[in-house]
Amino acid sequence: MPLVESVNVGTAVDVPWGQLKRSGIDKRPVDGPVRVHTLGVGHDEIADLVNHGGEMQAVYAYSREDLDTWADLLGRTLSPGQFGENLTTQGIDLNAVHAGDRWRIGGALLEVSGVRIPCSVFQGFLDEPQWVKRFTQGRLPGPYLRVIEEGDISAGDGIEIVEERDHEITIDFLFRALTTERHLIPALRAEPRLEPFVRRRLGERADAPLK
Repeated sequence: MPLVESVNVGTAVDVPWGQLKRSGIDKRPVDGPVRVHTLGVGHDEIADLVNHGGEMQAVYAYSREDLDTWADLLGRTLSPGQFGENLTTQGIDLNAVHAGDRWRIGGALLEVSGVRIPCSVFQGFLDEPQWVKRFTQGRLPGPYLRVIEEGDISAGDGIEIVEERDHEITIDFLFRALTTERHLIPALRAEPRLEPFVRRRLGERADAPLK
């Protein structure tokens, strides 16, 4: 069974990059159970509430396997939480899961609700040249999760897929639709659970006519 390698939280601090000049992207593993609630993970802090956080982006997950892929490409060690993820996972291809899927992890029920879009804060924190472009081209974004049932999650907890949606909208598909392949946007209507996230990202463009 796939599992959680670590649960990671951070504190918002002053940073030299990004418009807000504050960020909580620097997340570190914590010991013991952490309460996952509708707006986030434990006492994890989010500085930019306009573009991050909220019910549809309460939890961000990234896999150990994808961190290792980037570590090889970048020639550096990447620790759990270094991509700003709340959950570092093992044994599951997070970019192949479907939008709207629901997972039981520990005492919490989570729903795949969106996808990470890289920004200047991510680039500044990682300190890699042209990182937004490279991350986009790499197509290993990882999903956001909505909290359906609050509960405690600990490192080592299994990830049980309790509902798998029947459509083509994987996290990879969603990422391409919102970044490099905008013609895919109308197809996102096949998953109604995505509507709040897509509308937040696109506004009126979420109603683009079918072609």
